[in-house]
Amino acid sequence: MTAISFQLYSARNAAKFSDLLKLLSGVGYAHVEGYGAQYDVPEETVEALQAAGLTMPSGHFSLQMLEDETDRAINVAKTLGMSRIYCPYLDESERPKNTQGWQELGQRLQAIWEQVTAAGFVFGWHNHDFEFHRLPDGRIPMDVLLEAAPSISWEADIAWIVRGGEDPFEWIGKYQGRLSAAHVKDIAPAGECIDEDGWADVGHGIMDWQGLVNRLKDTPVDLLIVEHDNPKDIERFARRAFASLSKFIG
Repeated sequence: MTAISFQLYSARNAAKFSDLLKLLSGVGYAHVEGYGAQYDVPEETVEALQAAGLTMPSGHFSLQMLEDETDRAINVAKTLGMSRIYCPYLDESERPKNTQGWQELGQRLQAIWEQVTAAGFVFGWHNHDFEFHRLPDGRIPMDVLLEAAPSISWEADIAWIVRGGEDPFEWIGKYQGRLSAAHVKDIAPAGECIDEDGWADVGHGIMDWQGLVNRLKDTPVDLLIVEHDNPKDIERFARRAFASLSKFIG
């Protein structure tokens, strides 16, 4: 059965964490996805989650933490009750510039996979748009990365695939056996929602989310995480996203 989660980065500007969790629980969410802000004192995060009746099955961990503080990352994930760990992002200065660089990054991720999976977790990569910008030799970084790290999973951020200029249906089909979760966010029509970086609430943009959810049913994905990179109104987004995705799942 497919579960709906909420990426907490969407609400990074919320005034009070405990109030945010209670809001999400009241909307109907049962799960949230964590990121670095919740990891400093994970025991306090656990208390807040329990008070709101929420769980955190997945989390984003930086490449630096996964490589340099592997044991700490694993302990945080265990404390928070996670089953999946995803590496989510590289600053522009850290991004490989050629195929060899992406191959080397993939090898590093494969090494992390060995340690993280030995501890009992799913481990994978979370994409943005830059992984789909062609390299000087014409190759697409996402292909190179997944080939160089043949064991890792993929948390596909579908809207970023679109912003990267690619067809998400093709990529879902190409790597459908590697997917373990997907980020669900929407893109506003051209010229709209400029003050929200061009993102829309799920189900209120140009993405074919009904078709995409139906396609994802043919993959191992059983966790759909709603996200908005810059919502002006967290409650508005949380409610509309949950309502839309619940309808699409059926």
